[in-house]
Amino acid sequence: MNRIRGFTLAELMVTMAVVAIVLTIGVPAFQATVRNNRIVAHTNDFLSSLNLARNEAIKRGAGRVVLCPGTAAGCSGTAWGDGWIVFVDANNNGWDGESPLRVHEKLTGNNTLTGNTPVSQYISFAPDGTARITNSNAFQAGTLTFGLCNSQNQKNTIVINSVGRASVVRVACSG
Repeated sequence: MNRIRGFTLAELMVTMAVVAIVLTIGVPAFQATVRNNRIVAHTNDFLSSLNLARNEAIKRGAGRVVLCPGTAAGCSGTAWGDGWIVFVDANNNGWDGESPLRVHEKLTGNNTLTGNTPVSQYISFAPDGTARITNSNAFQAGTLTFGLCNSQNQKNTIVINSVGRASVVRVACSG
């Protein structure tokens, strides 16, 4: 008599129950990991552009290097999350068809980035590496805050101090 090999209905049901439990626990944890990685990547992308602008201003030693929300077509408004550009503003007149040093695309995954009043429209670095308000000698310090909250219910805020250095601070998500 030949034996037919295979799974019994009871073995199949137990296997399906184990798979369902693993997926129920694993999928939310994986989604949180993806969201946390997206937050870190966006923060690092912005810091990289900010450091590029500051370093280029120091390296060139003349004019200003500006970081502003916009596309390769130029600066536009205050929506940092829609993308940003870094360009050399040699004549201190803002975007006037300059060649961008870097263009960053829109943030992915419904993330946003907003700046408070001093840095809502641009961040301008003088040749000494300090952030300065355009057409002024006043320091430009401010904060930019990402919208996505990580698995610890915190979001990243980039703080630009009076000498143009940036740091990341985690703040609690409201709500």
